[in-house]
Amino acid sequence: MRAVLQRASRASVTVDGAVTAQFDTQGLVVLVGVTHGDGAEQVAILSRKIAELRILTDERSAADVGAPLIVISQFTLYADTRKGRRPSWNGAAPGPVAEPLVDSVVDALRARGLSVGTGVFGADMAVELVNDGPVTILLEA
Repeated sequence: MRAVLQRASRASVTVDGAVTAQFDTQGLVVLVGVTHGDGAEQVAILSRKIAELRILTDERSAADVGAPLIVISQFTLYADTRKGRRPSWNGAAPGPVAEPLVDSVVDALRARGLSVGTGVFGADMAVELVNDGPVTILLEA
């Protein structure tokens, strides 16, 4: 399981013209990719890291300050671009496997008391954010 965290001063996700999640204060936009063999252990590791990573102002974490999060499924995090010009998506888990695991990450973050908005799994989404810093971190579990 992989996640790309971007510290943002504001962010939103829009699907079919409707905003599904947004925040206007410092928070995190989290893109989550799932690969074959991922399960509960990776969910626990990743959600803990997302909540506790000290990348906000004054070296605080989202859990420390109750920062908002937007979690978006992102199968393209497992693109293999080593050959040719067309990425291979074979490393990404199929939707029926990935969707419940992304939902589990969201549930684990909410269980920590965090406010978590989401995109729509498998939808064409417009993600807007102002990267604050810029700070962009790749996590792997």
